[in-house]
Amino acid sequence: MIDIKLLREQPDMVREAMEKLNATDAPVDEAIRLDKRRRALLTELEALKAERNKGSKRIGQLMREGKREEAEALKARMAELGQAIAKHQRELKQVEQDLEWAMLNIPNLPLPEVPVGKDEGENVVVRVEGEMRTFDFTPKPHWEIGEALDIIDFERGVKISGSRFYIMKGLGARLQRALIQWMLDVHIEQHGYTEVYPPFMVRSHALVGTGNLPKFADNLYKDHEEDLWLIPTAEVPVTNMYRDEILDADQLPIYHVAYTPCFRREKFSAGKDTRGIKRGHQFDKVEMVKFVTPEMGREELDNLIENAADIARLLKLPFRIVQMCTGDLSFVAAIKFDIELWAPGVEEWLEVSSCSLFTDFQARRANIRYRPEPGAKPRYVYTLNGSGLALPRLVIAILENYQQADGSVVVPEALRPYMGVDVIR
Repeated sequence: MIDIKLLREQPDMVREAMEKLNATDAPVDEAIRLDKRRRALLTELEALKAERNKGSKRIGQLMREGKREEAEALKARMAELGQAIAKHQRELKQVEQDLEWAMLNIPNLPLPEVPVGKDEGENVVVRVEGEMRTFDFTPKPHWEIGEALDIIDFERGVKISGSRFYIMKGLGARLQRALIQWMLDVHIEQHGYTEVYPPFMVRSHALVGTGNLPKFADNLYKDHEEDLWLIPTAEVPVTNMYRDEILDADQLPIYHVAYTPCFRREKFSAGKDTRGIKRGHQFDKVEMVKFVTPEMGREELDNLIENAADIARLLKLPFRIVQMCTGDLSFVAAIKFDIELWAPGVEEWLEVSSCSLFTDFQARRANIRYRPEPGAKPRYVYTLNGSGLALPRLVIAILENYQQADGSVVVPEALRPYMGVDVIR
């Protein structure tokens, strides 16, 4: 969440930021009102308690002096104070709960360098890398390639689980597995990440910590009997590894990489991309997560983007880097860049990674801090994350870019040691 001091000291700046984000419904004014009421209640409570403490001592003194009538009157006043204190405490508890809810529903503030725009149409293409292949035949979409090679089974996937599910089989399943293993190895051996294998289910406080709750509850899968949610991304359990901890400065930066399946209801994309494997309720992803000092945040974001882009480079896939404008920023990001691969069969740029700097937004929610030096006051860390990369869109790009006229698909050279074959026939 944002620092509440910003609401107290620079409310107009926060309101202006909400306008840029197209988040004018964010409860900024409600949070300001509740914060003022909370502070007023605390002041009133302190005064009431001070009067009660002073009165309690005075009663004993009056009793010793034999002033029973005066003491009894003061006792009556103490009873009134007790009721007033209890009432204030009840109101304070409710106000604090309402204030927390309001603060949790205010998005992160964009950094000054984020371009202002109303929606994704005003995102900025930073650069394009790699050569788009020229075909001497009409390239097919991945669903035709997958079915012809018998490596994707849409019909049986739907039969088992319903729409937006499919089965990878044979060399298709091996391609998926090879990509995950290879990407993990690249990030560990070349980029310096430490692998973690986290739980695929988390408690609600973990989703609050990363900003998925309460705002996006409708897009998540939850167990009906226990406080357990299926993760929408590895970012959730990995970020919460250090929840409620104070790290030493020499522990930073921390780089983690994790493979997990991801589960999302995709309610926000109803009717979109219903054909193929572009958008499903379950998919696999290799995720990079960083914990750094505030001073290193921006530089670490640039490195994160390059780590993700390296995967596309090594696979020799054409890609572009796109900066999100304010109107297309995520709820938690202060600045975000997407990496998109070109898919010639569907003639579309496919997002395979969103690399984001969250500043201290997540750290405040999850209470992740570090101590700059021994004895120093703890500060909140900065968190970052990006996919490195997300499947199945990476599979789409490989199938469509490496397809051959005879219907086969050449395996990218970097993957061949992991696949054990050079061509999928």
